[in-house]
Amino acid sequence: MSDRKPLRVLGIDPGLAKMGWGVIDVDGPGFALVEYGSLRTSTDLPHSERLLHIHQEVKRAIALHQPDIAAVEEVFHGKNARSALLAGEGRAVCILACSLAQLRVVELAATVVKLGVTGSGRASKDQVQAMVQRILGLAEPPRPADAADALAVAIVHAQRNRSRVLLQPDGTGGDSR
Repeated sequence: MSDRKPLRVLGIDPGLAKMGWGVIDVDGPGFALVEYGSLRTSTDLPHSERLLHIHQEVKRAIALHQPDIAAVEEVFHGKNARSALLAGEGRAVCILACSLAQLRVVELAATVVKLGVTGSGRASKDQVQAMVQRILGLAEPPRPADAADALAVAIVHAQRNRSRVLLQPDGTGGDSR
């Protein structure tokens, strides 16, 4: 039996209106689901309160699950500049919460995440959910879709860095660079 602890990865699908997070353990070739969740912020709230709620949710997930590293999806650049700006603010709050918790943050493009879990950079939300279900051996697809996307972010980061992840004999997670 190994005395190494699994690497714990927090994946985040950021946004202002909705944000998903998921935590997985990576041990050798396998992945194990720890937990996932999502947060929707009401447009009835002041902008600053919405950002605060996002920060608090990420901070809570970090405190509860003690990840070794965070992987955050990059903001999709659509046609609506205002929506991209607002989503970017939500993303910045997520990154800040991770940084304040002393987590190293890696960033992944949405197309890279989709390609990594489904084989297609243009996969639908349903396809991502189905593959996350399969990879993690879940009875049902994770819902809502932003939580499944967050788990996909964590999975792809782990897949891309598996050969470089070193876990120390004392049980501390190594750097995955």
